[in-house]
Amino acid sequence: MNETILQRPIPPWYRQGWPWLLIALPASAVVAGILTLIIALHSPNALVVDDYYKEGLAINQEKHRLKHAAEMQLSGLLRGDRNNLTLSLYAREPISENTLQLRITHATRSELDQTIMVKRGADGSYRGQYAKLKRGYWYLLLQNPGRTWEIRSRTHIDGAFQSHLSTARD
Repeated sequence: MNETILQRPIPPWYRQGWPWLLIALPASAVVAGILTLIIALHSPNALVVDDYYKEGLAINQEKHRLKHAAEMQLSGLLRGDRNNLTLSLYAREPISENTLQLRITHATRSELDQTIMVKRGADGSYRGQYAKLKRGYWYLLLQNPGRTWEIRSRTHIDGAFQSHLSTARD
C-alpha cells in the first residue's frame, strides 16, 4: 500500500494551490501600494499649511476682529438663491462701509473657495453674486475693507441657503 502512494505522480508546482496562496499575499501588498501611490499623486494636499508660524500669528488678529464685532453687537443674515446673495446686517450702530468682503470657503477643497464683494443697496442690505456652490459644508466669513471686524458662520449648502453670521466660533 505504501508503494502505490509513492508511485503517484506529483503535479507541477503551478497546478497546486499553496504556491499561489504564498504568491498572492505579497502581490496584494504590491497592488495596494501602487494604488495608494496613485491616490496620493492625484489628490491635492490643500490642508497642509506652508507657513504655520504666520498662521499662528493670524489667530491673534482673528480674535481681535471677533472681539471688535462683539463690542459692536454685530450679526448678519445671509441668503443665497441661485447666484444672488442678500446680506442684512444688525449692529448697535449703523455700518458705514458701502462694500464688504465675503469669503466662502469649502470645508476640504480650497479650489472651490470664493471671495465676493457685496455692495450696499438703497434699502441698506448688501447684495452680490456668486458662482454656484457644490453641495456640502461651507465656511462664511464677512469682513469690512479695513479688516477691523469679522463675523462668520458654518453652513450646509444644497441649493438655496440661509445662514446667520455672528462672532461665535465654529
